[in-house]
Amino acid sequence: MSNDQLPDIKLDIENLYREEMFTDHKVGTLRKMTPVTVEGEVDSNRDVLFVGQAQMMTPAGALPLNFEIEATSLADALDKFGTEAQACLERTLEELREMQRNQASSIVVPGQGGGMGGMGGGGIQLP
Repeated sequence: MSNDQLPDIKLDIENLYREEMFTDHKVGTLRKMTPVTVEGEVDSNRDVLFVGQAQMMTPAGALPLNFEIEATSLADALDKFGTEAQACLERTLEELREMQRNQASSIVVPGQGGGMGGMGGGGIQLP
C-alpha cells in the first residue's frame, strides 16, 4: 500500500469525550464519558455516557462484555451495572447460540474448503 492509498486518520473534533474509569478490581470497570469541546471544556449540549465493561470466564477463555448504561449520575450507573452486565451476557450468549445454529445448519460441499479442518476436496471425487 503506497502512502497515497493510506486512510486519512483524524479524530472527530465534534465528538470528543474525557474519560474517567472506575473499578473495584473484581467484577468490572465503569467508564464515565464526559463530552468536551475542542478546547477541553465540558460540552453541556451533549449527554454524559456511561459504559460498563466486565468479563465472564468460560471453558474457552475470557468472554468480554461491553455495554452502555443509561444513567444520570455515577451512583445511578453503578446501581444499574449488574443488571446491564447480566443483560449483555444474555444477549451475547444468544448471539453465540445463533452462530452455532447457523454453523450446524451449513451445508458442506466437497472441494469448497470449510469443513474437515479447512481442507479442500483435493483431487479425489466420489461418484
